[in-house]
Amino acid sequence: MTELTTGDLAPDFELPTDGEGNFRLSDMRGKSVVLYFYPKDDTPGCTTEALDFTAALPEFEAADTVVIGVSKDTAAKHDKFKAKHELGVILGADVDGQVCESYGVWVLKKMYGREYMGIERATFLIGPDGVIRQIWRKVKVKGHIAEVLEASQSQAAV
Repeated sequence: MTELTTGDLAPDFELPTDGEGNFRLSDMRGKSVVLYFYPKDDTPGCTTEALDFTAALPEFEAADTVVIGVSKDTAAKHDKFKAKHELGVILGADVDGQVCESYGVWVLKKMYGREYMGIERATFLIGPDGVIRQIWRKVKVKGHIAEVLEASQSQAAV
């Protein structure tokens, strides 16, 4: 698969979510979507990222933007993660990894000399027309949400 770039139509997907919900990207047409991929529920970086997105939700909503986090964890695990940390973001369960594959975030990673496949922390800002407006890859959590919010707000002003 070729790597997605800005200006590409975002691959449509449907995933089960926390709270026995369901999320289909194409149902969000008319709104912007922040789609962020993270490695695993309840790890330090992933928890900080989810808490930061939750804290900024009112500002994202004011910019007519929906925020969804996606990992390969199950919806039941997402429920526990959300309850434990009082998270407000939608969490999608990509258990089979199809969405991660279609967005190119299922990658070879290296840690302590060991190679393994895992989710690259990445964020996609998708416009109301379903087109990718901005991509952040190899995300460092500190300061990231403010950057995504600013991009979302400037897009809403267009």
